[in-house]
Amino acid sequence: MKTLRFSPSKDLIFVKGSVHGLHHRAGRRVQLVLDTGAAETIIVPDLLDELGYSARDGESIVTMRSAAGREQGYLIRVARFKALGHQARDFRVHVQDLPEGWGIEGLIGLSFLHQFNYEVRSQEGRIRVERVGTR
Repeated sequence: MKTLRFSPSKDLIFVKGSVHGLHHRAGRRVQLVLDTGAAETIIVPDLLDELGYSARDGESIVTMRSAAGREQGYLIRVARFKALGHQARDFRVHVQDLPEGWGIEGLIGLSFLHQFNYEVRSQEGRIRVERVGTR
């Protein structure tokens, strides 16, 4: 079981993570938001461009629907995605722009969260995460 802290005074649950490119061993630290309402884990295109990924490497073009409307993007596999004290290799992410001004480089969606039991304790500013199964 991993326990992580976040600032309960912020409007969103911000956590740190990292994304690794095919040829970048250290990866790139990213500012993520935990979003249990997002089906896919989302990363902004500029960050993936920095790591050597391209839309040409994508698996498919997709349209994501949300309460804010429709956003076009694409699905791509990253070498490694780390967040909440855990990692996934050859992990599929949805690539699309996110609103500017928040400093958000991605959202942790259910595509990553499904492999865990997790508990968000908002008043305490804690997230408890436990890996289950072998997904």
